[in-house]
Amino acid sequence: MAFACFGSSVRFFGFTAIIQARSYDPPDFAHSKEVSPYLTHQFLPQLYNGAQRGEPFDLVIIQKGINDIVARSKWPKEFDGISFSAPAVLFVPDCIVLMGTVNIKGVEFVVTIMAEPRVDEQGLLNLWVTKVKVGAVNITILARVMAKTMYQQRLATTLIDTQDLRAQIAASILNDEPFLPVFKVEDKKTAGRKSNY
Repeated sequence: MAFACFGSSVRFFGFTAIIQARSYDPPDFAHSKEVSPYLTHQFLPQLYNGAQRGEPFDLVIIQKGINDIVARSKWPKEFDGISFSAPAVLFVPDCIVLMGTVNIKGVEFVVTIMAEPRVDEQGLLNLWVTKVKVGAVNITILARVMAKTMYQQRLATTLIDTQDLRAQIAASILNDEPFLPVFKVEDKKTAGRKSNY
């Protein structure tokens, strides 16, 4: 995954990475409160230093690093009796793959979600979900309908800051809403834009 910066904003320039493993192999989960060394020693310094220059720059996100960040989050995540755990993120050409274990009433299975990052003419990013599988069964159409319904219900019943980047990412994945990927770095803002890195 690469980013580039223009002036005081970073433009998102595409997702291209070589997949390291094609099978579901979640990282070892660090059950400590320690922050990811990749996040603090590589990703954030690259973002901070690039934003300070005020000119285009590439920001490369590596698969192992993003999995380290994800592994240090609190797991499992639960919503309406459904538990999601042991996630693994894979980068394949033009696609991000999220795999994880879902538990519904004691029954566990592996879910695979494939998303294609798309950037429109206005520079808005949408993480278009191209495929959802439970085991080997493709449930993409059903999953889209369920995700939109759940998202709309949650939005109607819960106070959500729609300007929060995490909420915008969720809205993109669950409700097909494009967003401007803006990251604040002290007094500067960086925004992503597609690249062929």
